[in-house]
Amino acid sequence: MDASARVTTKGQITIPKEVRDALGIVEGDEVVFRVEEHRALLARTPNLLDLAGTVEVPATKRHARWDEVRTRTRRARAESRR
Repeated sequence: MDASARVTTKGQITIPKEVRDALGIVEGDEVVFRVEEHRALLARTPNLLDLAGTVEVPATKRHARWDEVRTRTRRARAESRR
């Protein structure tokens, strides 16, 4: 699909409806632009909160501070490599 949009004096564009529909972009979504050489790619960023509850968390890591979880994980990896 090819679609075009005009850049305003403020540097803004409107994402064409057919592009929004194809990518599932709706009001309030965030998008990311990636520049590769002389092109830009546009993608809808996932809402990470939608993933909540999809991964089982071991009881030993529930309600733990994130820095403590990382420390324990790194320690366990280091010990498993010995």
